[in-house]
Amino acid sequence: MGDGVLIKYTELKAVGDHLKNIIEELKEASKRSNGLEAAIGNPFGRTKLREAAQEFEDGWDDRRKALLEDIEKVEQHVVGVLEGFEEWDKDTSKEMESASE
Repeated sequence: MGDGVLIKYTELKAVGDHLKNIIEELKEASKRSNGLEAAIGNPFGRTKLREAAQEFEDGWDDRRKALLEDIEKVEQHVVGVLEGFEEWDKDTSKEMESASE
């Protein structure tokens, strides 16, 4: 048995789909921060909790952006691998059909 790698197209496509979902979730996350701060409000007339949430969200925005860029690159590579192998399969199939005629 060789040292090859076996990855099913369906599994690779599922990985790509999951990455797309993660990308969308990260893009939408910053929109929800205002809702969080509004939901916290000013309990007992104090703003410390809301300010802490805002400070956390501001710091997380920068890290989220970097994470989003990295995940988008991974997703692009997964799609590229999938498309490359699908194209190779089609071409190889055509060549084998031509050779058998």
